[in-house]
Amino acid sequence: MRRRTASFPVSLALLGLALLPGPSRAAEPAAEDRIKALESKIDDLELELDQVRKSNDDVLFWLRLSDVAEVDKVSIVGPPNPKGKERYGIANSRHPLRFAQYVFVPKGLDRAKKHPVVVLPHGGVHGDFTTYHVHIVREMLAKGWVVLAPDYRGSTGYGESFLDAIDYGGLEVDDVVAGLDWAVSELPFVDGSRAAIAGWSHGGLIALLAVIQHPEKFRACYAGVPVTDLVTRLGYHEQSYEDIFAGKNHVGKKVVEDVDAYRKRSPVYWASKLKTPLLLHATTNDRDVNVIEAENMIAALKAAGKSFESKIYEDAPGGHSFNRIDTRYAKESRKEIWAFLEKHLGK
Repeated sequence: MRRRTASFPVSLALLGLALLPGPSRAAEPAAEDRIKALESKIDDLELELDQVRKSNDDVLFWLRLSDVAEVDKVSIVGPPNPKGKERYGIANSRHPLRFAQYVFVPKGLDRAKKHPVVVLPHGGVHGDFTTYHVHIVREMLAKGWVVLAPDYRGSTGYGESFLDAIDYGGLEVDDVVAGLDWAVSELPFVDGSRAAIAGWSHGGLIALLAVIQHPEKFRACYAGVPVTDLVTRLGYHEQSYEDIFAGKNHVGKKVVEDVDAYRKRSPVYWASKLKTPLLLHATTNDRDVNVIEAENMIAALKAAGKSFESKIYEDAPGGHSFNRIDTRYAKESRKEIWAFLEKHLGK
């Protein structure tokens, strides 16, 4: 799936080309071809700009966190990409998908001992791990936790084929779990028996699905303003959002055409399988993930007799980002998160 996010002036220019009078009907196809060629170039430029921004973020992470962390970025693998093309007779099933993962280790950590680890999947459809998370990572590091941040399949900044490999709520969850497995295998100071996962928005959906599908791997889960019910979500979002999911490089069908495909990717329908201690936060003024999704998840967990913690804030300043920003209100909310994780991870 290629994104169409041309700037407003460029869009107007393209529209102007489309409306220019031509000498005859025969000239119209040529104008359409030129517009398509321009759109393709804009897409390519967007991808290149994403890669430049990603490189800048990599440098900024070191600049902003190197006083408290050893910052690394590793290249690892997840499950094969079923959408990939066979090359040289090598089937996709023989070719695990490569992706990047940030690793933040508290500076001065005693590597002769084992330490807790927290997995931090980013949010967004085609999002990526950016310096928006710097203060969150810094606070986690202060607790003595190793932090893993995977740029799972579909993330921006790694080119078109990686972007198109997206599997929302599917194989991207497997990538995140693979990132934890890698750390447990390759970092002797990481204690695999004391792992937690924390995510916001789409990252919250990944966190919930990860612990539902792999309860043996996580001691605790935090889900902030999480997407929990895609069937409901696509009902209250605009048409353009549904079009993204229905694209051939995404789910591939609309909800009305394949409800089960969307249920499969929605934690609310798997609430009865939750075994991991959970803290869930939401706010009533969220204009991205409507609070109804958190309410539905809470109701489903209660109906299944599950023990968990939750808090729905009343019109929290910042809305969807209320406890990820740099306000006193946000920091107080994050203290609740760190206390919850610390309770289950130990020191």
